[in-house]
Amino acid sequence: MAKEHRFAARAVWTGAAQGPTASYDAFSRDFEIAIDGKPPIACSAPPVFHGDAARYNPEELMVASLAACHLLSYLALCARARIAVVAYEDAAEGTVAMKDGKMRFTEVVLRPQVTVAAGADLDKARALHATANDICFVANSVDFPVRHEASVEAQG
Repeated sequence: MAKEHRFAARAVWTGAAQGPTASYDAFSRDFEIAIDGKPPIACSAPPVFHGDAARYNPEELMVASLAACHLLSYLALCARARIAVVAYEDAAEGTVAMKDGKMRFTEVVLRPQVTVAAGADLDKARALHATANDICFVANSVDFPVRHEASVEAQG
């Protein structure tokens, strides 16, 4: 496997069609995330920052990216350990607050609920969440804690 991978995306401000940034309270925060060969993602700021609640915002996408990276890391580890995961769902949540004079993420909590096949090693399945957290390159790229409160149960 290559030691370096590149990923590209474009952010395109679509709100310009509604007028320029003449006033902080009045300009549109609407934008799209564009990735070649894929449908665009309609985004905006969170409503608290005058954005459109019907669109994704960067903060939600950060939490989603962390949850998705953990999910994919965990599933890969389980597959390698021959633990059959039959269901996985995460209700992740991130907190943004003032810290060190800046608004920033202060933590993200992942709450994966995992069901494994009957007879699977539940202790090993639970332990793999810590390993998934350690190998998730998105979690390794942020400077705030990414905690997990995992639940693992056997099917049946």
